[in-house]
Amino acid sequence: MLDDIVEQRIKKLEELRAAGIEPYSTGFKPSASISSVLKDFKETDVVSCAGRVMSLRGHGKSIFGDLKDQSGKIQIYVKSDILGEARFPVFRKLDIGDIVGMKGELFRTRTGEPTILIKEFQLLAKAIRPLPEKWHGLKDVEIRYRKRYLDLLVNDDVKSVFVTRSRVIKSIRNFFDEQGFLEVETPMMHQIAGGAAGKPFQTYLEALDLDLFLRIAPELYLKRLLVGGLEKVYEINRSFRNEGLSVRHNPEFTMLEVYMAYADFTDMMRLVKGIVLRAADEVLGKRQIEFKGQKIDLENWETVSFARMMEDNYGVRPQDTAEEWLKKLSQKGIKVELKDGKISRTFILNLVSDLLEVKAEHPVFVTDMFTELCPLARKKADEPLLSERFELFIGGMEVANAYSELNDPGEQRQRFQEQACEEGGKVDEAYVEALEYGMPPAGGLGMGIDRLIMLLTGRHSIKDVILFPQLKPETETVDEEVCSGL
Repeated sequence: MLDDIVEQRIKKLEELRAAGIEPYSTGFKPSASISSVLKDFKETDVVSCAGRVMSLRGHGKSIFGDLKDQSGKIQIYVKSDILGEARFPVFRKLDIGDIVGMKGELFRTRTGEPTILIKEFQLLAKAIRPLPEKWHGLKDVEIRYRKRYLDLLVNDDVKSVFVTRSRVIKSIRNFFDEQGFLEVETPMMHQIAGGAAGKPFQTYLEALDLDLFLRIAPELYLKRLLVGGLEKVYEINRSFRNEGLSVRHNPEFTMLEVYMAYADFTDMMRLVKGIVLRAADEVLGKRQIEFKGQKIDLENWETVSFARMMEDNYGVRPQDTAEEWLKKLSQKGIKVELKDGKISRTFILNLVSDLLEVKAEHPVFVTDMFTELCPLARKKADEPLLSERFELFIGGMEVANAYSELNDPGEQRQRFQEQACEEGGKVDEAYVEALEYGMPPAGGLGMGIDRLIMLLTGRHSIKDVILFPQLKPETETVDEEVCSGL
C-alpha cells in the first residue's frame, strides 16, 4: 500500500517536471504567518502564505483544503475559473503533505470560516511519502521518537512541549541576565573526567595524540572563572554520561550550572526557587502543576534533613561505613546497590525519592547530605560529617543540587586523592592549582533542564522533552549496486 502511494507520487513529480514545473522551487516569500493572518483577518485583503497542505476536498471545479505553517492552520479555496484553466490541473496534482506557497484574497464562507481564495500558487517541495493518517493510533512509541519530524508535524500537543521548552530556557536566561550573571561557554572535551559522579564517554584527538572525555559536568571549568574574577557565571550546557537509559536519563542531556562568588548553598536555594517560579509564571501562567497524576503546589517549599531521615528511618549515621549501611538497610528489607564497594549515588537518590513520596505535592529541599558523598562541597563548620549542600526534589524527582563550594586547595587535593584511590582516575592538579591562586567563597547550582521541562509540561519520560533522544539504531545497509552506481 505504502509503496503504491509512493510510486503514484513519484509519477506525479515526473509529470510536473515534464510540464516544465520544478517541484522543489525557491523564491516564494510569504507576506505573513498564518496566525497573524487570522489575528488581523480582514476580508478582501490579499495575503501570501506558505506551508504544508494538510487536507484536500475536491468538488468538481473547486477544491477546499487546509494550509498549515508553524503558527497555525487556515482554510484555502481554489476555483478553476479564478486560478485559470491551465493552472487548475496542476493544482490537482498536489498531495497532502506538499509544501506550497499561496497568494489570494481573504473571505469568510457562509459558515464564517476564515478562508483564502487562491489566485496564485507555487509548489515548493513535493512530498513523496504520505503523512500518517492517525498518528495517535501508532502503538510503537519509538517510531514517534525516531521520526520526530512527523510527530511535530501532525501532533500539535507534541509541538507545544518543545515551544514550552524554548520559552522556559529563554525565561532562565532573562532571569540571570537581569541579575547581572554572565553566560559563558566551557569545553565539552576534558582531559580528566570530573565535576560530578558518572561514567564518561571516551574520545581521541588525533591532532594532539590525546585521549579525552566528553564532559560529565562543566563545574571545574566554571569555578576557574571565579578564580579569574568573573563573580556571577552560568552555562546552559550539554553534558554526557555513558550510563543507562530510562524515563529520567538520556546519555546526552541539558544542564544549567550556576556559580556565584560570596554566596553559599542557602543563596542557591533562593536562586533555584526564583528560576522555577519565574518559568511557571511566564510560561504557564500558574504555580500549580500536575505530574504523574499528582498535583504539585509551587507556592509551598519545604526543607528536610537527609541525615535525620536516614537515622530516623534506617538508623544510618554519617560516620557509618558501607558495610554498616549494608547491614542496617538489609535489616529493613532494602537491597543495597554497591558500586566499586561504595553505596551508589543513584541508589541514594532512589532511597531519598522513596522517603519523599508522601511529600510529592510540593518542592522539597533535602539538606545535610553526608560529606563523603560530596567531594566538591564545603563541610558544615559545626558538623564536619555533613556538607553545606541540598538536593531539590519536585514530584518525587531530583531536579537540582547545589552546595557551598570548597575553596581550600589542600582539602580539595586530599578529597580528589581519596576519590582517585577508591574509584580510580586522576587528581585534577590543574584545577587544584587554580584554587591555589584563591577562589572566593561561592555557591554553585546544577539543574536538569530536561527534568524541569518534564515537570512543567506533565511529561513522564525524558524522551518526550528531548527532540531527538538516544535510541537503539535500526539496522540499515546500502545496496552494493547503489554504491557502484554513485
